Amino acid sequence: MDCTKIFKEAAKAGRSLITLDEQLISNILHSLAEALTAGIDFIIAANEKDLRMMDSSDPRFDRLLLTPDRIRGMAADVLKISKMPGPAGRTISTVTRPDGLRISKVSVPFGLIGVIFEARPNVTVDVFSLCLKSRNACILKGGSDAINSNKALTGIIKDVLEVSGIDANVLTLLPAGREETGQLLNAVDYVDLLIPRGSRSLIDYVRTNSRVPVIETGAGICHIYFDESGDREKGRAVINNGKTRRVSVCNALDCLIINNKRLNDLAYLVSLCAGSNVIIYADEKAWYYLEGRYPSDLLKHATSESYGTEFLSYKMSVKTVDSFEEALDHILNTDRSTAKQ
Repeated sequence: MDCTKIFKEAAKAGRSLITLDEQLISNILHSLAEALTAGIDFIIAANEKDLRMMDSSDPRFDRLLLTPDRIRGMAADVLKISKMPGPAGRTISTVTRPDGLRISKVSVPFGLIGVIFEARPNVTVDVFSLCLKSRNACILKGGSDAINSNKALTGIIKDVLEVSGIDANVLTLLPAGREETGQLLNAVDYVDLLIPRGSRSLIDYVRTNSRVPVIETGAGICHIYFDESGDREKGRAVINNGKTRRVSVCNALDCLIINNKRLNDLAYLVSLCAGSNVIIYADEKAWYYLEGRYPSDLLKHATSESYGTEFLSYKMSVKTVDSFEEALDHILNTDRSTAKQ
């Protein structure tokens, strides 16, 4: 499919947003929040089509899943964005030169932003809302896993735009094929900025192959460090929450780093995780203090790969260090090795 016409129409629609009234933008976002809540059954029906094509044991399943509460949460986030001050047209700084010439630095929209993401349909709504608030048009390239969910959400957004008298091409959802991805990466005459949101491999691919300027989002292994002065009650609660609250999100805990002087507290710190059947990959020192104090079927010996894995499931590694500085070195080296993969 040749996307040139799509890119042209999206770029043109983006220019129409530059002078859009701030109150109208807020009204559109309010209407969208209401439409999302009213369309819960429609959205869930579309989402179920996607879910049927994915194994429920796949870590991405939870990311893909939409529930009434999650959809209402999306609507609440849209309302929060509507209340934010619009960034476009804001004077950042002003300088008066010796000859009396006054120069102001004023924020302006990028124009047309392309966002490539994976099986997270909530991103469709998040990106559109933020782009509209900042007066940017957006082209979305979601994964094939969420195609029905993304189409349903895009349809609701476009309906709201048309009722509001706004060119619906300010939001474009590309087909899920790889050919369209390649065209987006090379749309230098139309797309002003690309943002990949997802795994390290996705981010690396976009950075390596894009001719359009790229803003790189974070993608790494999430650590918690428990220092020798740490409060074990707070530590236990934070570790359990970080690991088990929602395992499929990118900020879920992957590696617990513990100071060697607090190994006697390790079993207590991870005790709540056992209730969620969290598998622990422990280094030799941590293993010694966990053996017999953590369920044996959930306790494994760590390997080098244990410290470079984004688990997205009920698994985590434990690393023992002698100092805060050693903990920082471990985090830095893990992130570097992950980035090279």
